[in-house]
Amino acid sequence: MDSLLILTILIVVFALLFDFINGFHDTANTIATSVSTRALKPRVAILLAASMNFIGALTFTGVAKTIGKGIIDPFTIENGSIIVLAALISAIIWNLVTWYFGIPSSSSHAIIGALAGAGISALGFGAINYHGFFGIIEALIISPIIALAGGFIIMTIFGYVFKNFSLSKTNQGFRIFQIFTAALQSFTHGTNDAQKAMGIITLALISANYHSSMDIPMWVRISSAVAMAIGTSIGGWKIIKTVGGKIMKIKPVNGAAADLSSAIIIFGFTFLHLPVSSTHVISSSIMGVGASERVKKVKWGTARSIVITWVITLPITAVLAAVIYQLLALFS
Repeated sequence: MDSLLILTILIVVFALLFDFINGFHDTANTIATSVSTRALKPRVAILLAASMNFIGALTFTGVAKTIGKGIIDPFTIENGSIIVLAALISAIIWNLVTWYFGIPSSSSHAIIGALAGAGISALGFGAINYHGFFGIIEALIISPIIALAGGFIIMTIFGYVFKNFSLSKTNQGFRIFQIFTAALQSFTHGTNDAQKAMGIITLALISANYHSSMDIPMWVRISSAVAMAIGTSIGGWKIIKTVGGKIMKIKPVNGAAADLSSAIIIFGFTFLHLPVSSTHVISSSIMGVGASERVKKVKWGTARSIVITWVITLPITAVLAAVIYQLLALFS
């Protein structure tokens, strides 16, 4: 077995591991509100999220193609396999660190920053596809802003429509509605987040000359969907605690508004073939919902900590990937 094949197999394994970690890291985001409002029991919520993530992951491939060619060009790069492996190791390390401390960081930011850092470390700044890279960064920046506004608007509409309804009946109705919104949000998460591992694996296959186009092989789609679903089934309870309660005290109507807002936005960007951070979108939707009722209702200290993590993820994973690439290159 030649060294290139071994390296490619390693990349596939690490990409699926990244997808698995992404699953248990981000499951918390998709079901946190439904669990915190007791619309769903934790075990039921996780099973629902796992199954809907799996279905969503198999449904689209546009985001995978954007990740595969939008940051570095797989058809022109040298040492592409080592670049991809370094990026995966960096992103996995960061995801595990933030999961351990219960910080809802972005897997999307982690892998995108890591790919850019490893590419620059290997080939200099000319390795980056700047048009695609800045398009991805714009989507990552704009999506939480839209989510904040979306959460605010939907919660305002709910507040106006249901202002004269019985509180107990309204809560019960929205708990039932949250089952639908949690499922929808998990589905949209699969349509966007699972695509990142698919794009990475396809990028590695092309750079190793085992594949000749950005069409995602079916085995890559299925294995990525399975890895995401298994990771989702394990869950991330520390992050559930942060997203589900430390940003604001969530009632069923709040949870439904936040879930609906974030699901619409994630799916909208998936339709445009642009990767977004479900963590950013969901957390921002919750902040928007809280702000629509009362700005002071949002626990801005926790929100500020989350935003700081968003900002530092890209540079940290880029530098870490650059260092890992240089270490791997010593043995190549």
